[in-house]
Amino acid sequence: MRYQLILMTTFAVVSDAILIPFYPQFFAARYGVTSPVHAGAYVAFISIVVMLTLPLWARVAKRLDAMHLLVATQCAAGLLSLASYWAPTLPLFWLLSLAMFMCKSSYLLTYPYMMRLEAKETHAHTIGTLSVVVHFGAIAGAAAGGLVMQLWDARSCIFAMAAGDFAQMAICLWLIRSHRIARRCRFADEAHAGSARPRLRERAPVLRLAALMLAFDFCVYLIRPFLSSYWQAVSGSNSEFVSGLVFAIPGMVALVALRINHRLAARGRRRPDHMLVNLALCLAGTLLQSVEAPLAIVAGRVLFGWALFQIVVKLDVTMFALSTPAAYAADYSIVNFFQNLGVLLASFAAGAIVDETGLRAPFFVAAAGLALTALASAWLLDRPEQGVPANVPVNTATADSLPEQGVPARAN
Repeated sequence: MRYQLILMTTFAVVSDAILIPFYPQFFAARYGVTSPVHAGAYVAFISIVVMLTLPLWARVAKRLDAMHLLVATQCAAGLLSLASYWAPTLPLFWLLSLAMFMCKSSYLLTYPYMMRLEAKETHAHTIGTLSVVVHFGAIAGAAAGGLVMQLWDARSCIFAMAAGDFAQMAICLWLIRSHRIARRCRFADEAHAGSARPRLRERAPVLRLAALMLAFDFCVYLIRPFLSSYWQAVSGSNSEFVSGLVFAIPGMVALVALRINHRLAARGRRRPDHMLVNLALCLAGTLLQSVEAPLAIVAGRVLFGWALFQIVVKLDVTMFALSTPAAYAADYSIVNFFQNLGVLLASFAAGAIVDETGLRAPFFVAAAGLALTALASAWLLDRPEQGVPANVPVNTATADSLPEQGVPARAN
């Protein structure tokens, strides 16, 4: 089922990204609202509804197989998306579209669902593959949105988003029939097999990891909102295409890193854990981007992209190593909540920092945050796992040998 689930994730990421870069144009063309604050607030509310609803879907998935759940939620998301197309007023559009994102967020359950089907030894490779899908899916979605807007209009992007939802629903129906997936799956049975709900002490390792991921995502996303503006100011070029290429460099590097790690795994090469080294490289790449020279920015993006890929895979593999198959969905929803919170805080902070101190300042703040994250990781990741129950194996061999295994925001 791996490839079908990856295909479904691709449809989800692409349809999510179609309108993300173009909401200001959409609101201006459809409702005559030109305030950038309004567009920013809308994108923030998308993150908020995803944060709040994913834990709900994770609880539902304990009683109902995720594929059956996704058939209903993605169908509802597609219908709500179409309904928002004809929304005559802005408040009604907010209501219908945010309800659509509430239903759409359930596709994130595909991630822990896939991990439960995979052996621990293949988690790093699968997570890395999904990371590349997310990177390039976001780029493809933005490109598709730009093409639709150029050929038709901003409202037509909603049809493309709905098409992605219905495509996911179709894949789920095909998986249910071809693999004979029961409404009550073995993972749901595992969730009810425990005698009691995990206590806070038992969840402590996952919560510490979630706090670390919040800090890391805050630093990483702090430099994103104004990167294109910074590049254009430094390079003197107003080309949106070139700015997009510079923005996409980490995604391209992620594909190369995936290939290199896979080849190392095929050769049986083993290397020690390089979490602190990769955090140092990420910090160096961030500072290099602050140098007001095009070549330095490109080199910094390459270094930043390599380290970012390795760190994301390390953190995600660690999360699944600390969890159990029956708790994957619940633990992933917790981690996803903290990650989205980090992205949300970064989005608000970036605007305030740039407004007060200029376009270079986010790089320095992000670098300082990454230094603190590196110090925190040495404590949060290496503490003795006293809170992990005896039946939760911490698969350090998988988490610590990421480069040999081969190779994971967004929903944002």
